[in-house]
Amino acid sequence: MPFNVAVVGAAGGIGQPLSLLMKNNLMVKDLTLYDVVNTPGVAADLSHICTPSKVQGFLGDDIGSALKGRDIVIIPAGVPRKPGMTRDDLFNTNAGIVAKLAQACAEHCPDACFLIISNPVNSTVPIFAEVLKKAGVYNPKKLFGVTTLDIVRAKTFIAEMKGVEVGEVDVPVVGGHSGATIVPLLSQSGHTFTPEEVKTLTHRIQFGGDEVVQAKAGLGSATLSMAFAGAEFATAVMKGLAGEAGVKACTYIENSNITDAIPTSFFSSVVTLGREGVAEVHPMPTGINAFETDLLKTGIEQLTTNIQKAHEFVEKM
Repeated sequence: MPFNVAVVGAAGGIGQPLSLLMKNNLMVKDLTLYDVVNTPGVAADLSHICTPSKVQGFLGDDIGSALKGRDIVIIPAGVPRKPGMTRDDLFNTNAGIVAKLAQACAEHCPDACFLIISNPVNSTVPIFAEVLKKAGVYNPKKLFGVTTLDIVRAKTFIAEMKGVEVGEVDVPVVGGHSGATIVPLLSQSGHTFTPEEVKTLTHRIQFGGDEVVQAKAGLGSATLSMAFAGAEFATAVMKGLAGEAGVKACTYIENSNITDAIPTSFFSSVVTLGREGVAEVHPMPTGINAFETDLLKTGIEQLTTNIQKAHEFVEKM
């Protein structure tokens, strides 16, 4: 079952390689690209690739044409991180961009699955949700914060440290998608680590984005790996929509089971994806250790602030 997919922010550092990966995905039958500049050129370039999907580019006020009839909308739009910037530093600019895009999505494709990459994800997803609520079209099963890069990094770093194939690593990463809110549950990976290895891995997974920003010496952030991660998650969503059984992924979604342990209204959890988006939200694994419990406590404190900031932004709109 092929799908209609839009990439919004398609001319940017994440958007272009992500659009390439979507054009190369045989589950995509029709690909639309939207940005404020350059999308006709990106679309023309991609249209020469000999895969079945059709591709069109749209600019400016023509966002409705890009969104109409979409099953999935992937949104990497916004400004990228620069050296010294945190994801929170991006908030003022990207929050406004995401809110406007949410309004357009509510009008032109309210039943689509929305995959939010725009940072800070901890805040942009709640903003997107509130805008959809105001429009009366919010479906929590179809709104996702894409945290897949945290899992991609965790798998890669563990495989490197343990000298195993990446395919032998499966580790949940929960919480949020920024620094200390990223909580890798290494105890659930099936591999053993020394306390020093746990600290090293945890820090690298949490702050892997800084590693790339510094390595690019001010010329960019984690664009290629984020595009890969975004494409991986989009593929998982499409598999679920197509009815494939047992498709699991970590993603930042509305928390429908608020508890003392996880009191935030949004939280990244392991989910099973299905024909309507989220089919099942899996509980926190049993047997997490004291170190991970402390990470969760710290992460939830920051996540609560990030979500509150989103609500305050929407109230002022």
